[in-house]
Amino acid sequence: MNSEEYIEVSVKLDPFTEEMAEILTAELSDLPFDSFVTEEPFLKCYIQKDAYRPSEVKVVLSGYPAASGFTAVLVQGQNWNKVWESEFQPIVVDGVVTVKAKFNTNVPRTRFNIWIDPRMAFGTGYHHTTFMMMQRMLGLEEFIRGRSVVDMGCGTAILAILAAKMRARKVFAVDIDAVAARSAWGNCRWNRVGTRVETACGDASLLQMGTYDVLLANIHRNIILQDLPTYCRSLRRGGHMLLSGFYTKDVPAIRSAAEALGLEYVGESAREDWACVEFRK
Repeated sequence: MNSEEYIEVSVKLDPFTEEMAEILTAELSDLPFDSFVTEEPFLKCYIQKDAYRPSEVKVVLSGYPAASGFTAVLVQGQNWNKVWESEFQPIVVDGVVTVKAKFNTNVPRTRFNIWIDPRMAFGTGYHHTTFMMMQRMLGLEEFIRGRSVVDMGCGTAILAILAAKMRARKVFAVDIDAVAARSAWGNCRWNRVGTRVETACGDASLLQMGTYDVLLANIHRNIILQDLPTYCRSLRRGGHMLLSGFYTKDVPAIRSAAEALGLEYVGESAREDWACVEFRK
């Protein structure tokens, strides 16, 4: 966020569940919101004043009875990046991967060091799902080296950058949000992996452009279930698929759908009810 004036849209959820907050975040992401914060029983969404259209918010929320209403208030201009920078701390995964920003100082170097320009809406590695995806990727380091990788819903491109630093031959990073795709492009070049990471704005239909040895998708469960057949077709035989962005209670449905497509279940991880599942074709 920059210093422009923003509208804070507070959506009250009744009953409140983390899952519904995640679903609405995914739905409202199609509108030009810049960031989301969950403060039970509210989902707070931030959008630039000139881009706010209450009628568009009403249309999205009309399909969700749990969204009992919303309020909108003007947030006076401030340097949002300064606020975010003051709160951002480096993330270290198993003592092997460090995710940090340019303003972080005195950070020990690890084998894989990823520098990002943090954007609140698109992922910094703090979320359990991103953390677990990186852990699983470390277990596949030998397999990833020299092979092709696709990162669906790449956000800030942390996973794509890690794959490139693991010496993947080629990485394709895709996000449906244009701002996220631009952020991914910048972060890849900042990490000097831009020649091996191609970024694009779009959905799973872009996977028709090729086939891949490793597919990474840290996205909402409904999108994964919808796009799983496309994911499977784009994965080469013997390839690995890492999926996250959903709760442990969602694993049976995702596993069933994946196995029906011929994928072999390899294993899963869990952190505070969030899950990460690995399959092989």
